[in-house]
Amino acid sequence: MRHDGEVTVIARPATASDASRLAEVAALTFPLACPPGTQLVDIARFVTTLLSEGAFEGYLADPARRVLLVVDDHDGDAGAEGAETTLGYAMVVGGEPADAAVAAVVPTRPTVELSKFYLVPDQHGSGAAGVLMGAVLDAARSTRASSAWLGVNQENARARAFYAKHGFERVGVKQFVVGAETHDDFVLARTL
Repeated sequence: MRHDGEVTVIARPATASDASRLAEVAALTFPLACPPGTQLVDIARFVTTLLSEGAFEGYLADPARRVLLVVDDHDGDAGAEGAETTLGYAMVVGGEPADAAVAAVVPTRPTVELSKFYLVPDQHGSGAAGVLMGAVLDAARSTRASSAWLGVNQENARARAFYAKHGFERVGVKQFVVGAETHDDFVLARTL
């Protein structure tokens, strides 16, 4: 939790009633993480397919996933209608990596994936990401995993620096498909 005068930034578990706001934040933030030159039609298809309200309803119902929100809790009543502003979200996914390239390089098991970690643009550098990362690592530890891993685009220097600050180290590479395009990601991992 972070307090800045009138602002109280907290991370909390997302609930089924948060699916719409998660989709809105995802539609705003996912394009920012795509490398330059990614086709807008491919980004739009990815967002409407994998980051829609319906997709988030499925993620929230999946017991292997933990979705977290980081919010400005205006009046100390997290989750109350109108009492908070969504600043970002993250998703932790339990289980063995499905991607063979990832499974080959993540050194410690059991592991969890940090599948999504996004903040709205005006929150970059605000400290909200640190609050969210603390909650992510707590959620990962609560699964009894020994490590956490993630994929990050090789061109996303800002994200790579943030993850390094939180103990993630490069252990390999993988591919990430957005529409008709295949992007090269670094695989980062850390022990918990």
